[in-house]
Amino acid sequence: MLHFLGQMYGPFFDLHNWETVITSGNDWLIIFSLVLIECLLSVDNAVVLAAQTQSLPTRKQQEESLFYGIWGAYIFRFIIIGLGVYLINFWEIKVVGALYLVFLVFQYFSKTRVKHTRKLVKDKKKRLLPLFWSVVMQIEMMDIIFSVDSVLASLAISNNPVIVLIGGLIGILAMRGVAEVIMKLMRRIPELEPMAYILIGLIAVKLFISIPAIDIEIPATIFGIIVIGAIILTLIIHAIRKRRQPQAKAEDDKKPSHSTES
Repeated sequence: MLHFLGQMYGPFFDLHNWETVITSGNDWLIIFSLVLIECLLSVDNAVVLAAQTQSLPTRKQQEESLFYGIWGAYIFRFIIIGLGVYLINFWEIKVVGALYLVFLVFQYFSKTRVKHTRKLVKDKKKRLLPLFWSVVMQIEMMDIIFSVDSVLASLAISNNPVIVLIGGLIGILAMRGVAEVIMKLMRRIPELEPMAYILIGLIAVKLFISIPAIDIEIPATIFGIIVIGAIILTLIIHAIRKRRQPQAKAEDDKKPSHSTES
């Protein structure tokens, strides 16, 4: 049992591993890409969590519930990353994980994911705890549900648990702290969200082709560069589309209107 726990969580307590990650520019590039994916995938989740707190009577209780929730999210993220680092070594888990990520992409483009998140807010269960702790428990459960895809996607990019942990913790903090800013940005640049799910599709491919039968490994640094490149390409596409909109509108205005005589 101790050997099993050491395999899962030993890398978290390896000071040399932390020193290597913190001093490596390539590792910070990967962490940056993980934070971007976490924020883009989880912004609607932040809205759902914030909506859960609205049932509490005071602003202080709402803020405290999110505070307890974020620490619970950190603890759970630590646990699931350790478990994931162990399980991701089995090729069967990689296949299942890749299929799950493909399913998430399908859910998004078929618009069923948003309906699911809204349903989580509306679902009301009989409370066995006081209102405050009931809300905290709901926040924890949603963090668990929402973080599975983030952790799986992160482990598909990098198998170093320290990199995944740092990326996840920064991502959770950024997502909770600047959810409103990210939402406004995604409303202004709507191409960002589908781009994030296209990246998830690529991550699924990366995970699948790493199984022993295929054995093609895309280095995490290269994938980090792909993520940054995808962000830049998305911004360019948005700028081109925004520039074309006034031109298309002007051309429509110039077209003569055909009136039918009765």
